[in-house]
Amino acid sequence: MDYLNLLNRRYATKAMNGKMAPQEKIDNILEAIRLAPTSSGLQPFEVFVITDKELKSKIKEIAWNQSQITDCSHLLVFAAWDHYTADRINHMFDLTNEIRGFKNEGWENYRQQLLSNYPQKDPQKNFEHAARQTYIAFMSAITQAAAEGLDSTPMEGFDAAALDGILGLQEKGLRSTLLLPIGYRDEDKDWLVHLVKVRKPLTELVTII
Repeated sequence: MDYLNLLNRRYATKAMNGKMAPQEKIDNILEAIRLAPTSSGLQPFEVFVITDKELKSKIKEIAWNQSQITDCSHLLVFAAWDHYTADRINHMFDLTNEIRGFKNEGWENYRQQLLSNYPQKDPQKNFEHAARQTYIAFMSAITQAAAEGLDSTPMEGFDAAALDGILGLQEKGLRSTLLLPIGYRDEDKDWLVHLVKVRKPLTELVTII
């Protein structure tokens, strides 16, 4: 199935059937997240994969009681850095040098440019920038899930502060941004499953200059 067909097939699944997905498929989704592009290659987020039923139930309570949270196979929580620190920036640059096996002057100059910029900014501004990077990886996860024959439901509807408390994210220097239940659609309960996908025509969406 080509990429556009995947996008046409996928939709925000409204009901899931509780069936567990093979770990290999979940691993492929996580790898797609890992390979997603991010600003300066910093990957300023972490992903939590939740299968524990009790924990899912707690999260459901602070997420408008959306049934997909407890009926999915795996619940992914995306959490962005709460701040760009020198340690975090240096770690990614050091990792690059280690993996590539050499140091590049231009790359090291870029390191210093980021170090002189990000850590001095307002933490809230940095968090907002990091949070935007999670959306890029989020789309990779959604598309890979479709490629694996799995369904997913993008979610912003939850109490982020409450979720941060449940997962202890503050202590990790993280703040939650997105939820992604992954699993299998329940066609008997999902009112959206057979409806035609609706998107604006290109003439309303795209301006060619």
